Amino acid sequence: MFSILVVTVFLASCLAMPIKDPYSYSSAVGQGLGTPFASYGEGRITAVRVWETNNNNYYYYYYYNSNAYISGFQLRYGSTWSPVFGGEGGQKQEMELFNDEAIVEVSGKYNPADYICYLVLTTNMGRTLSAGQPSQVSFNFYPANMGNELRLLSGRFNGAGITSIGAHWGLVYIEGAGNSTLESTGNSTSS
Repeated sequence: MFSILVVTVFLASCLAMPIKDPYSYSSAVGQGLGTPFASYGEGRITAVRVWETNNNNYYYYYYYNSNAYISGFQLRYGSTWSPVFGGEGGQKQEMELFNDEAIVEVSGKYNPADYICYLVLTTNMGRTLSAGQPSQVSFNFYPANMGNELRLLSGRFNGAGITSIGAHWGLVYIEGAGNSTLESTGNSTSS
């Protein structure tokens, strides 16, 4: 009888243990002025576009007070692109993800007085997309839980660029084998 009571208490205590939250948030960095944004979409992120503006005309200005910054970005969820957050000014960098590839790190640099200066997105396959100029204060975002991936980016932007950015991490529940770059670009042979 005593052993049944001990087992029952043990099982009840196991059920009462908190379940680790499968989601995490990397707090936003940057000035944080302007219009708030949060990317959204269904499924896994399958591609990303980042626009960078580089207004460095003089070596002195560039070296001591860089005026390069991230002007905007866009994420593709499955085959659907999110709106552009910020603007499409400047040079565009784009990366399509492979099957079962996910963004697992967001890093870069920001100027506390104005914009996100440099943005690097790294995947679980070791590929990176980088945009902007690596100057100012560093940041590095990654998921708190093993197996999580980037689900969305949030922050603020103004008429010229991204003023703050944070990352949200979580699990993606997908039926089938994952995303397919071929299917999302229309080159698939399936019907």
